[in-house]
Amino acid sequence: MGVKVSLSKKYRSRGRKGGRDDVFSLDVSFEVGNELVVIFGRSGSGKTTTLRCIAGLETPECGSIIVNGKTYFDSDSGIDLQPQYRRPGYVFQNYALFPHMDVRKNIVYGLKGWDTAKKEDRLFEMLRLLHIEGLEGRYPSQLSGGQKQRVALARALAPSPDILLLDEPFSALDMVVRMRLRERIKTIQKELGIPILFITHSPEEAISLADRVVVLHEGQVHQSGSPREVFYSPVDRDVAELVGVSNIFEDGDVVGNSPEGFVLEGRGMQFVTSSDVSGSDTVSWGVRPENIHLMAYDEGLLSDEGNVFAGNVLDVTDKGSSKLIAVELDGSNVVLFCDVPTRLLDEAMGSRVIVKIAAKDVLVFE
Repeated sequence: MGVKVSLSKKYRSRGRKGGRDDVFSLDVSFEVGNELVVIFGRSGSGKTTTLRCIAGLETPECGSIIVNGKTYFDSDSGIDLQPQYRRPGYVFQNYALFPHMDVRKNIVYGLKGWDTAKKEDRLFEMLRLLHIEGLEGRYPSQLSGGQKQRVALARALAPSPDILLLDEPFSALDMVVRMRLRERIKTIQKELGIPILFITHSPEEAISLADRVVVLHEGQVHQSGSPREVFYSPVDRDVAELVGVSNIFEDGDVVGNSPEGFVLEGRGMQFVTSSDVSGSDTVSWGVRPENIHLMAYDEGLLSDEGNVFAGNVLDVTDKGSSKLIAVELDGSNVVLFCDVPTRLLDEAMGSRVIVKIAAKDVLVFE
């Protein structure tokens, strides 16, 4: 069954700092099977509008939305089901719990028409599923942020929805609570077999949660694939920037071959990539900061083959579990940002370093 979405919508988005509103065009197509799909992109890319169109809170201008074989919207057929006739579970950024209702009443709110015994069974099933047993008598004001989010999830899941829509639900929670809830969401998806659409602008959240990632940029789907495909084989510069490729260079000339692949030349340097650039004269390329290996300077490590360079450390930023180190390569104006786990950092490393990059980690994109 699953979900098929193909929609177009134009709407006005707020201009910056009081400027005139801009007309924003949303044009997306994707499918969701029995899986957890993350729609990933910057704020303002159309993520929330996409969810609202699926839920029936906004209306596309054209296209279709089909969920488990049921047509929610089809512009050609004139079908546009009202929200109450669709069956999504929707969790908003701000939880949207009813403050005057206790946890019990919040969770069973969508179970109108159920008999009392069945409703009670479903309540305790949701309490167990979300690990919130014992909280049913409390009010939202008496709950922590993580507890509120679990109650919101329980309320959304209680009516057995066809799809679960999650709009950046963990953005206001601290790191440890976010990690626990991510794992719970993944477990729920597997236990219930429900399609889940989860939107976020966090690369970490996208790669840790998703079975598949849909990258949305300026209202368009730029790439769709597994987290590894998207994060380690971005199709263009926009996706590369979104997924954290901080070392990006344009106009790399393809100048030859090497045993490991192809040789790129630019900024006075040559880099070897194992990406297939046959048939290309000039490409854009980049390296993820965590895929750059730093070592204390040793002239014996330098080699004319592969991506091994000498350089000077320009700056070090402590990120806690890792350090972001800016290195300028000798004989060029290339500055690379390297993300090195603190525990792996060579304490003997000074301002002179050796940089090593595997050919497979030199990414090439449009």
